[in-house]
Amino acid sequence: MHFTKVQISELMRKHAEKENGLHDLMEIMLESMMVADGVSFCMKILKIMAMAIVLDMPMAKEENLEFRIPRDRYGNFHPRILTILRNQEEECDRLAGVLYTKGLTQEQVGDVFEQIYGQHYSKSSISRMADSVRTQINAWLERSLESYYPVMFVDCVHIKIHRKRSVSSEAFYVALAVTEEGRRDVLAIFNIPTESATGWSDIFDTLKERGVQKIGLMVANGIKGLDVVVGEKSPGTPLQRCVPHLKRNMFAKVSHGDKGALASDLRDIFRNGQRDYTIEMAWKKWQDMCERWGKDYRAFKLMRNNADYKAYMTYLNYAPEILSMIYTTNWIERLNRDFRRVTRMRTAMPTEESVLTLMSSVAMEHKAFDRLLPNITCDKTLFPD
Repeated sequence: MHFTKVQISELMRKHAEKENGLHDLMEIMLESMMVADGVSFCMKILKIMAMAIVLDMPMAKEENLEFRIPRDRYGNFHPRILTILRNQEEECDRLAGVLYTKGLTQEQVGDVFEQIYGQHYSKSSISRMADSVRTQINAWLERSLESYYPVMFVDCVHIKIHRKRSVSSEAFYVALAVTEEGRRDVLAIFNIPTESATGWSDIFDTLKERGVQKIGLMVANGIKGLDVVVGEKSPGTPLQRCVPHLKRNMFAKVSHGDKGALASDLRDIFRNGQRDYTIEMAWKKWQDMCERWGKDYRAFKLMRNNADYKAYMTYLNYAPEILSMIYTTNWIERLNRDFRRVTRMRTAMPTEESVLTLMSSVAMEHKAFDRLLPNITCDKTLFPD
């Protein structure tokens, strides 16, 4: 029996108006396409006996299309239509993962899908679709590391998360390093609720287990006890404290009218790009400054001979071309701002894992880290040939 295209179209239109009619037509159409595909395949392999299997193809709204798919005895036939459907499903999974890692909640991702595809997707469906992204991130967080990093920056970012029916701001530890090639790389992101030197001790142990054996220079803020931990976990690694952090803390110790004069004195102490300026010279200027300001502010007298402040001058041991890069934790603080940007859309993150997923995705896709840092490898103490 032969039908014209107009007759076929009219039959399909009438059947589509029936209950489940569109569903039936989709099954018939796809199954027919696979049969035609199978006939072409069988012609090539010369009368190989075909068998059939039953496959359930998941659809939106938890519907299923049941197909009888031709298959040759040796399992060499693969319908091209299934490849197309599979690729579409994988593309949807990737899209869900990308939207989620850009800061949208699972509910918001579902709303986007509903607007695009005209069908509702539950939170559990979106969560399942984003599983592939979580798998990639877990592999990245546990990857092997290089044995030597010339410079490592460490800092914590505090994110609000739900835990045991309450919301609290918890510390997420971040380790950012400069590789021997002169690029930046996020080595680790960990969650330990409170920031402490003990927490960093545990993280340094984990980095060592993943392959890190030596660090040329550690750059950090003023967290108490970190110098002791660095000495224990990475003997011989100098510690550079963040100079801008120190300046902000010192500005808080004087009246508003004196901040300008204090800023000038601090710029004179913490210089950049001057080859003949040494730690000894900076320490002498520091003591003189504390002596002068100590006449009006007692806190400065207590800082004058405190050797802990020499850790803010470690950067002066290196090439003048890189001093502005290593005397501050600005690089890792910018990264922390990016972390906050993707978590800010939520009042509080639902779980620790959700925070690690978002933060890791930001770190993995940070395009600036792919670029070589200008002149940083010129220092042969940190970057030996």
